[in-house]
Amino acid sequence: MVLRQGDDVLGRLGTLMVDEDIPSAMLSGFGFAGQITFGFFDFEAREYKPKSYENLEVTNLTGSLAWKDGKPLPHLHATAGSASFEAVGGHLLALEVGRDSMELHVMILRDRLERTTDASIGANILQLEPAG
Repeated sequence: MVLRQGDDVLGRLGTLMVDEDIPSAMLSGFGFAGQITFGFFDFEAREYKPKSYENLEVTNLTGSLAWKDGKPLPHLHATAGSASFEAVGGHLLALEVGRDSMELHVMILRDRLERTTDASIGANILQLEPAG
């Protein structure tokens, strides 16, 4: 899929999963970010520590599309670079497409995969057994 300026990448992926009844998928992509927020998981606090940036080029976007409690839950990581060729990356919390576009390649899997919260660490973990 190709997203354009102002599109909310995570929101559009969730809508795609529902509209196309996608059981699960793997994803890769690249493009321009108007705004991007990365998170680093703090296992002691059991939450992501966010950091936001503007106007970066996403050089690699990868992840999985699965479900949690009946709702789509994309899990994406990205690396993005600035005009000065410095890179940042991590777990993707938010991504709005910048002035150009964002190309996403979605490879649909046949089984519906779910995420569950692992109580010992407080993180959502992909379950490799197909959902019943």
